[in-house]
Amino acid sequence: MKYDLEERLINYSVLVLDIADELPDNKGANHLAGQIVRSGTAPSLMYGEAQSAESRKDFIHKMRLPLKELRETFNCLKIINKKNYAGAGNEKLAKALSESHELISIFVKSVETAIKNSKTKI
Repeated sequence: MKYDLEERLINYSVLVLDIADELPDNKGANHLAGQIVRSGTAPSLMYGEAQSAESRKDFIHKMRLPLKELRETFNCLKIINKKNYAGAGNEKLAKALSESHELISIFVKSVETAIKNSKTKI
């Protein structure tokens, strides 16, 4: 089975949207829902842009953008968890927190590798 980061990011976006849809209707939860809708769907959209980068420098820049959004989403999900907005033991939230962490690690490594490769003479 081929590893497909684009598909994984799309699935992550859908998971985040599901969580946002299930949050309670109160001021704090509504704010966080709006935040994760934006930051949690952005990486899948931005990743496509990175694939069309015009240079290594452009690629590095475009890979850092979804990384920022993933970190923002991760922090929002942690707040949702601490406030218990999704309910104790929510499997979707646990999965999203885990996936956020894994995706952040993938993007950090990709950026580090791209920086290392940009310093290597061809």
